Amino acid sequence: MGMRKNRSLGWIAAGFLGGILVSLGITAAAQKGEPLPLKSLQQFANVYGAIKSSYVEPVADQVLMDDAIKGLFADLDPHSVYLDEEAYKQMQDITRGGFGGLGIEIGTQDGMPKVIAPIEDTPAARAGILTGDLITQINGEPTKGMSLNDAVKKMRGEPGTPIDLTVERAGSPKPLKFHIVREMIKTRSVRGKMLAHDIAYVRISQFQDRTTTDLVKMLSDLSKKQAPKGLVLDLRNDPGGLLDGAIGVTSAFIDSGKLVVSTKGRIPSSNEEFYARSLNSSHGVDAGVTLPSWTRTVPMVVLVNVGSASASEIVAGALQDYKRAQIIGNRTFGKGSVQSVLQLSKDTGIKLTTARYYTPNGRSIQNTGVAPDHVVDDSAAGNLFRIQREVDLQHHLTNQAAQQTDKDDENDFVPGEIKMFEFGGADDWQLQQALNALQGRPVLKSDPAQVRQARAATDKENSAKPAPSASRPAPAEKKTLNNGSGAVEHYRITPEGMIKVQ
Repeated sequence: MGMRKNRSLGWIAAGFLGGILVSLGITAAAQKGEPLPLKSLQQFANVYGAIKSSYVEPVADQVLMDDAIKGLFADLDPHSVYLDEEAYKQMQDITRGGFGGLGIEIGTQDGMPKVIAPIEDTPAARAGILTGDLITQINGEPTKGMSLNDAVKKMRGEPGTPIDLTVERAGSPKPLKFHIVREMIKTRSVRGKMLAHDIAYVRISQFQDRTTTDLVKMLSDLSKKQAPKGLVLDLRNDPGGLLDGAIGVTSAFIDSGKLVVSTKGRIPSSNEEFYARSLNSSHGVDAGVTLPSWTRTVPMVVLVNVGSASASEIVAGALQDYKRAQIIGNRTFGKGSVQSVLQLSKDTGIKLTTARYYTPNGRSIQNTGVAPDHVVDDSAAGNLFRIQREVDLQHHLTNQAAQQTDKDDENDFVPGEIKMFEFGGADDWQLQQALNALQGRPVLKSDPAQVRQARAATDKENSAKPAPSASRPAPAEKKTLNNGSGAVEHYRITPEGMIKVQ
C-alpha cells in the first residue's frame, strides 16, 4: 500500500485539551453555494449597536465580540469552542508538554468542570484529586454555569501560588476540600519498566510532540539486555493529544504502509488517510534512536479504560483491527471526532469539529468507544469510578451505524471513598490480568470473593442503618477485604490510602 505523506503534523486528537491542528483550508471557497445570510448579519449588527450605545453600563467592543463568538458555539458539539488569547496559549503549552497549574485534564458535567484525569506526579495527583471528581468551587467561588475556559483560567497560575478546590466525589457523603500549590507542569508522556518474566511495561499518559521519539527510546532501553517476551502498553486515563503521536505510536507495532486511521467530513480537505511509517529521524524520532525489530512481533496487550479517549482510541482501535494486540480493561470514552484549530488572530482561534475518524476496518468509535477483548474491572473488587462518556455529553455527535453501548462493565461498582491505585504498581488488577493474558493464564474480570465481600458488607451496613431522609443523607460506604485468614476486616478508602476501621 502506498504511503501518503502526513501533511498535517500538527493535528491533535485530544479528547479534552486540544483539538486537531490541521491546515484544512476552510475558506470562503468551501462555502460555495452557501452565501452569507446578509439579513441576519444586519440584524446582529443592529443588536450589537444597540448594546454598544444604550446598555446601562459601557461594554468594551472586545468583550461584546468575544461573547458573541462564544454564543455561536453554545449548541454545537461539546468539543467545539472559542479560544481566547489565554485559552489559545494554554492549548499550545499543553501540546508542547509544559504549563503552569495543577496538572489535571477537565471536561464538563452539569455545567461544572469535571476531572477527566489527573496527570501523574503533579500537584493535583499528589493531593488526591481523582478521575470523576466534580469541581464545585474554585477558591470558594461556585463553578455552576462557569465556562470551561474560565475554570481553566482560574486553576492556572504562577508556580508557588495556592488554590483551594471543593469537589463532589461518587460515594462520598460530603464535599471534599483540597488545598493545592501550583507548579510548573512538565509532563512526561512515556514511562516504562521491565516486569517479571521478561515482560515490558510502557505507559503513555498523553500524546505530545515528543511522544513518538520518547517511546522509541524507551522500547530501545528496555531491550538493552535482551528482547522482552511480552509487552503491555498502558493507555488508561490518557485523554489524547497529537494525532501525529498516535500515528507514530501505532507505527512502532505494525508494518509500515498499513492504514492507521482515516477521517471523513463535509469538505474534501477533511477526508484523509494516515498510514504507519518507518520511525527514523525524518519522522519525528531523534537522530541515533533506533526502533528495535521485536516491537512488531512481540505478544502484546493494550490496557484501556473509560478515561482513554481520542488519540488513545485511535491506537487501541488500530491494534485491535489488525489483531496485533489484545485489548483489556473497560470500554473507552468514545470520542471519534476531529477538531480543527483555526487561527482568528495572532493569539486567538476557534476549535471546530470538522470530521469523524475511522479505524482501519472502517469503524466509527463515536459514542461507542473501543470495546475491550476482555472486560476487566479497575480493581479485584469491582470498578472504582464512574465518569460520563462521550454519549452522555450534551450535544454529542451521533453514530448512526453503532448500536447502544453495553454498560455491563459498570455494574460492579465499589461504593465508598475512592483510592486510585498506581498504574503499573503491585496492586494494579488490570495489569495483573494483562500479564495473565500474555502468559496463557485465564483473564478474570474481578475476584468473585472480593466482590461478594464488598457487596455483603454494603448490604449489612445498609440494613443496620435507618433509611436516609432529606435531612439525614446516607453516610459513606466502607470497602470490605479478606486478609487471607478467613477473617473480614473493614477499610475506609481515602486519597491517603486504605485506613482500617476498628
